Amino acid sequence: MDPVTAAFDATPRVDFLPPDQRERTSYDGPLPIGHGQTCSQPRTVRAMLGLLEVRRGQRVLDVGSGSGWTTALLAHLVGPSGEVRGVEIVPDLVGFGRTNLATMRRGWARIDATAPGVLGDPEHAPYDRVLVSAEADELPVPLVDQLVPGGRLVVPVRGELLLVVADPDGPIVTSHGAYRFVPLR
Repeated sequence: MDPVTAAFDATPRVDFLPPDQRERTSYDGPLPIGHGQTCSQPRTVRAMLGLLEVRRGQRVLDVGSGSGWTTALLAHLVGPSGEVRGVEIVPDLVGFGRTNLATMRRGWARIDATAPGVLGDPEHAPYDRVLVSAEADELPVPLVDQLVPGGRLVVPVRGELLLVVADPDGPIVTSHGAYRFVPLR
């Protein structure tokens, strides 16, 4: 079984949905979690994690952690020798995500509030991988700067899913299809 499928099997989406959305857990689309935010479409999350190529023991940043589902998936992928930091700007979702994540008992993962105007987690950078579950208007250079050399960032920009690999000569950017997300704030 590939690692992403194993992570999905070990991290049921239903555990990260508000009670009024749990009956829709098998729906392959984004589901509302409150505050204008969503729990992303499973097929999209699977594609993003595939591009990210997370490995055991890595340090990963999850931008826009929302319900905590992607943070928990990433925690399964890095295992206890790794570290995952989720950041979320909506205070109520920070609490919701933390509560959901705690049920998974993956103590190497956490969700923190981020301050308005701060993109990512520069204080604890660099990271091997960065996942962004919100759509940017342009390539978020501050997140590229939070990668180790050779690190990977997956981010939707203007409806296009981008993979960015940090390279000393400048980021290497490739496009991987059209996707829709809530806006990155």
